[in-house]
Amino acid sequence: MKKMNRFDVFIYLLIVANIIAMVLESHEFIKREIGVFFYYFELISILIFTLEYFYRVYLSYIENRWKGVKSYVFSFFGVIDLISIVPFYIKQFVLIDGRFFRILRLFRLSRIFKLGRDSKSLKLFIKALAAVQNELKFTLFLSLLSILFSASAIYFLENEAQPEIFSSITASLWWATVSLATVGYGDVVPVTAWGKVFAGIISLIGIGIVAIPTGIISASFVEEIHHFRKKR
Repeated sequence: MKKMNRFDVFIYLLIVANIIAMVLESHEFIKREIGVFFYYFELISILIFTLEYFYRVYLSYIENRWKGVKSYVFSFFGVIDLISIVPFYIKQFVLIDGRFFRILRLFRLSRIFKLGRDSKSLKLFIKALAAVQNELKFTLFLSLLSILFSASAIYFLENEAQPEIFSSITASLWWATVSLATVGYGDVVPVTAWGKVFAGIISLIGIGIVAIPTGIISASFVEEIHHFRKKR
């Protein structure tokens, strides 16, 4: 495995420090005491991450000209590098709803993915996902179709008994989603006999729908590990 240089170690430590700072900043009493420190720490970190991003673009250009730049910018980690810095600049220079700022702050978590830049395991996992993307797309389509069918069926079964809850197929989508995902929050439940029977069937089907993509990804990951070890 290629030995990490000091710059990479520094970047990884800075990423970890940023994640810790984000967690600490979520506590109001800590934020009141040293909120200014958090702001300047993030500002300095963003400047460093920005320089790192353009430095990697430069290295990609030196290595393979514009083809290398395109390869890096649109790669998984290239996108992560960009996402981890862009929200800060949007927050500073664009006048948008303050609630949107808080959503953008979640993108700070994307910096943790940068830690896996040299991880062979993560690269194998990404390769495994790419190898079964068509199967995963079909599974997603099947899931959406099942949710729509379930929402439509429960609407016709429960609308008369619970018109305020199952007021439309759209309103029934929440129940269908949590039921097929086998989460079952219990905030919306069928009360009719046929509604309960249908809910039981859907819950069993949901187990299979959740298991299909899990099995596909697991099998592909194991296969990639096998190929990797065989090459070594």
